[in-house]
Amino acid sequence: MLVPEELKYQKTDEWVKIENGIAIIGITDYAQDSLSDVVFVEFAIDPDDEVSVGDSLATIESVKAAAEVNFPVSGKVLEVNQQLTDTPELLNSEPYTGGWLAKVQVSDESELEKLMDAAAYETYCKDR
Repeated sequence: MLVPEELKYQKTDEWVKIENGIAIIGITDYAQDSLSDVVFVEFAIDPDDEVSVGDSLATIESVKAAAEVNFPVSGKVLEVNQQLTDTPELLNSEPYTGGWLAKVQVSDESELEKLMDAAAYETYCKDR
């Protein structure tokens, strides 16, 4: 299981990378592995939407199950990864790079303190 050190993690298996106040959000390697082959991604948001922690970001469907993806931070949606509409399998092959889901201008960086670091997320996954 790949768990990059520089990211923050949510118990619902989303990751966040902060670059200059912008959160790049995706699902973890653990999540994509649990889902198996991803076949469809449906976004619940559009650019310029204001979102809060826990709001729905997308629904991901795989050959095994469907999963809801939720926002780990609040802010304004800057971009959604429309490439996933045509190539949802990027979530399996590149969960931390090409498979990102959304970019958000973070409105409250203190929310990041509630997320897990890589070591805590790894422990959480092993203990499930």
